[in-house]
Amino acid sequence: MAKDEKSSKIYSAFALVSALSAAMVAKKTLETAWRTATGKNPPANPADPDVQLWEAVMWAAASGTVVQISRMLAARKAAGYYVKSTGKLPPELQGDSQDASKASPATT
Repeated sequence: MAKDEKSSKIYSAFALVSALSAAMVAKKTLETAWRTATGKNPPANPADPDVQLWEAVMWAAASGTVVQISRMLAARKAAGYYVKSTGKLPPELQGDSQDASKASPATT
């Protein structure tokens, strides 16, 4: 196994574990904040018709946003460690161009 291939596998495992850990911590923190703010547990299933619509929408928006941002930050941190140890981006991120002129045309 080549060094780059081994580093890539280690990065992938590290990124996955850190993203999942960050998501769990974020969810627990958000659940505690929800209980503090509302005096109730967060909805177990926001699609349940017995859950008030405002509560379902707020929980879905807050939990989705907080969990995804924490996962993204953990993945960025893992990529930063990879760059420090190898001097380049992980292979999974090397092709991520933000240049709009190179974007595929939108299909409708």
